[in-house]
Amino acid sequence: MTFREFLGVLGARWRIIALSLLAVVAAAAVQTMLTPAVYSSSSKIYLRATQPASASTDNKVATYAVQASDLATYLDVLTSPSVTEPLRSRLGLPASYPLSVSGEVSPTSNMMTITATGGDPQLVARVASEVGPVLAEVATKKFSPLLAANGQSVEATTITPAEVPGEPTSPNARRNLALGGLLGLALGIGLALLRHTLDTKVRSANDIKALSSRPILGDLPMVKAVKGGLLSLESDPHGRHAESIRRLRTNILFVDVTTGGHSFVITSSVPGEGKTTTTINLALAMADAGSKVLLIDGDLRNPSVASTMGLDGSFGLTTLLLGQAEPEDVVQRWRETNLHVLPAGPVPPNPSELLGSEPMEVLFGKLSHDYDFILVDSPPVVPVIDAVLINKLTHGLIMVVGAERTKKRDLASAVQSLETVDAPVAGFALNMVTSGSSTTHRYGYYGYNRDADVKLSRREKRERAKHEPARHEA
Repeated sequence: MTFREFLGVLGARWRIIALSLLAVVAAAAVQTMLTPAVYSSSSKIYLRATQPASASTDNKVATYAVQASDLATYLDVLTSPSVTEPLRSRLGLPASYPLSVSGEVSPTSNMMTITATGGDPQLVARVASEVGPVLAEVATKKFSPLLAANGQSVEATTITPAEVPGEPTSPNARRNLALGGLLGLALGIGLALLRHTLDTKVRSANDIKALSSRPILGDLPMVKAVKGGLLSLESDPHGRHAESIRRLRTNILFVDVTTGGHSFVITSSVPGEGKTTTTINLALAMADAGSKVLLIDGDLRNPSVASTMGLDGSFGLTTLLLGQAEPEDVVQRWRETNLHVLPAGPVPPNPSELLGSEPMEVLFGKLSHDYDFILVDSPPVVPVIDAVLINKLTHGLIMVVGAERTKKRDLASAVQSLETVDAPVAGFALNMVTSGSSTTHRYGYYGYNRDADVKLSRREKRERAKHEPARHEA
């Protein structure tokens, strides 16, 4: 995966990253709020041994440095009951009150740093201040027998007094939130990459390019069914879907130049990808451009062109293949346009045999001379072989791919099946693209004010609706 592809994955899965980041930061914030605050305060003392004036020749108090071995002993007993119990008595604390005291001895001097921690900032400052004198008193009585035998005692001189802490040492809110943010970001990126790796559906043009080198002729936005049906060229001729269909038509014309033919079969890998709706709208767009177009429903297993367009589907292609009628008897003209429709007719028990028969080849050759363009709506490639049989008669195969619906393995299987029989895909049409990634949505429409209808009154809308049929007839 290149760095650009990596950024593309992050951009496509930004919601996962954002949710992971927010979730971990929120968890860190809650944990920080629920954790009791702990304060610490430290004092630095100097320990020395003193001798009374009566034992001195010049009637002055003599002082001596405490031995290193004695300092180590004092540090060991700092947290023992011998020190903590008299410390509680001096501070007026109950015997059950926990005290947390620690010490550190300087390696170059008789300095000892004493640190007290707890939940009360005032109390920890008092504890850190009182530990030194208590330790010196206890050390003289219990842990310095040589000093006691010589009439000497231990004194603690405060060098750096303990101060009341203003902020707790833990929890550290800034550090916890920063760590939570880094962890959430890493978790989100990991989930995004995992989701991308395990994603089985085609979601963008890049997924198609990874499976085939054939061009992507257009992306068609997702549209909902309206009163006029799914034929956007009729119900919403200036909408996003209609403009995308026209762009697809233009790109197919370039494919037509390279193939040298004027007929295409429209198919998909599996059902439910919108191939029939795309085929009908594409045929309407070609007819609007002035070409004489024939739309053939080649899906003899599940025909839907006639029902979608509101035509009579009781006769059609199968009727012609059985020799029961002539093309001019069953081909139906769509309103007053240049589009002609040949429905599938009655569903036969042997659709593959009919589509691959000699009468089908003869019929298609005759129809090719009568029309400028022929579009054939065929069954999906993965379940049946019908699209391959029809493709032998046409000059190109356009595969419709449903975004967020088609599985990668199904599309790969369809492409491989077509390449195996030397029937490569001429191009792809990515259908049902969400508005966020649709090209037409990003760049809008040139020359049409889509907000004009919103500002019309109800009476104006009714008047416009009355004139719509007359405008179609013209």
